[in-house]
Amino acid sequence: MGRIRIIGVPLDLGQSRRGVDMGPSALRIAQLEARLEALGHVVEDTGNIRVPEREALPNIHRTLDLLPAITEVCRALSERTAAAVRDGYAPLVLGGDHSLGAGSVAGVATAFAEQKQRIGLIWLDAHGDLNTPDSSETGNVHGMPVAHLVGHGDPAMVNLARPVPAVLPQHTVLVGVRDLDPAERENIRKFGVKVFTMRDVDERGLKDVMREAIDIATSGTAGFHLSCDADWVDPAQAPGVGTPVRGGATYREAHLAMEMVADAGKLVSMDIVEINPVLDSMNRTADLCVGLVTSAFGLRIL
Repeated sequence: MGRIRIIGVPLDLGQSRRGVDMGPSALRIAQLEARLEALGHVVEDTGNIRVPEREALPNIHRTLDLLPAITEVCRALSERTAAAVRDGYAPLVLGGDHSLGAGSVAGVATAFAEQKQRIGLIWLDAHGDLNTPDSSETGNVHGMPVAHLVGHGDPAMVNLARPVPAVLPQHTVLVGVRDLDPAERENIRKFGVKVFTMRDVDERGLKDVMREAIDIATSGTAGFHLSCDADWVDPAQAPGVGTPVRGGATYREAHLAMEMVADAGKLVSMDIVEINPVLDSMNRTADLCVGLVTSAFGLRIL
């Protein structure tokens, strides 16, 4: 089986609702490491990246003022994920809010670029995360990582990867989207990324959508990074999230997506993010997400 390196990122600077910084602990409490080891993987947990306290940061007058601090966390994370790939591990990043994706993917992309290879990106999320600092209505940075990864937005964040952009738009696909800002709709057309909404899932079925998503992310790449926001799943199954949107993936749809990821054999790295234990019940959402991670890394029913 494979080698997996766990990296915790207790980041809550990218959005206004507090508590998501406890996500890495919740996932570890749900026996993430042991459940992956039971599949035969070699698992190394390297602990958490240091994240500054919001209250200790100077001159914070609006949400967007946190962008430099988030960028530095993402820079540290990119160095850790790049090192994991160079060492022969698949990085598994535990969030924390989804702004960390700008760093995790950048590092993996950089390490593969050193081998003259590109990676694809599958982004499972209720939201588009395709705003830039100029287009965002809220200034919440967790709504911006995909835009930065495909080369648009704040120069410091965009340039975390070498070369830029971290991922090419034609290798980038979002699945399960059901809540977009007006500017994000325009950015989807402008940036050229593929987005499958929940209407696509309803009309075509999850199997067909995921098959095409995997084709997009693996065409001309060495493999793909999977970034999974817990709010991709319907809040009836995953209540412990800060930005719930009704009508998400069912429990079985979510596991089918992960099982198809495992079957593809092209997963090189993964994020699992946006779990907020403050809003959860008996660690239910973290336990669900650990189950999804194990499915992505090869757990089978038969």
